[in-house]
Amino acid sequence: MDRQSENVMLFIDADACPKEIREVIERLAAAYNIHCQFVASYQHFSLNADKRYWTFIDDGREAVDLFILNNVQKGDLVITQDIGLASLALSKGVYAFSTRGTEYREENIDTSLSFRYLYQVERKKGRYGGGPKKITSQDIERFSVNLNKFLIRHAGNE
Repeated sequence: MDRQSENVMLFIDADACPKEIREVIERLAAAYNIHCQFVASYQHFSLNADKRYWTFIDDGREAVDLFILNNVQKGDLVITQDIGLASLALSKGVYAFSTRGTEYREENIDTSLSFRYLYQVERKKGRYGGGPKKITSQDIERFSVNLNKFLIRHAGNE
């Protein structure tokens, strides 16, 4: 990926990103003239995807995460539901948001990783299931407000 400017970029782990959140990202990125790069595995390939904004990666464990981590720069924003990816992005000086609008931060990422581990242990024991809750209108609004605040702080209104 050729970075032609020093401006902040948005990298979206698009495999599990809800459509409503993708629409918010597209709208706000356009409003602030910020490039957003949706990254997904070929399992999610669509002929309708705009090649300027979508990158499809070979299937493989963590392939999308590795692509994102190899292309982000300090000050960029990663949007993901993957706490592990968020943790690695933070260590590179990259900002990270969940698709529900929560900003991952250095001071609380270890707690989030610990909970992720505990949930994995419980799932293996068959005591936990169901996956993430369906996204709500409140989640979409929180995401939109927080992404807008981020873009005001880091991109300005060019």
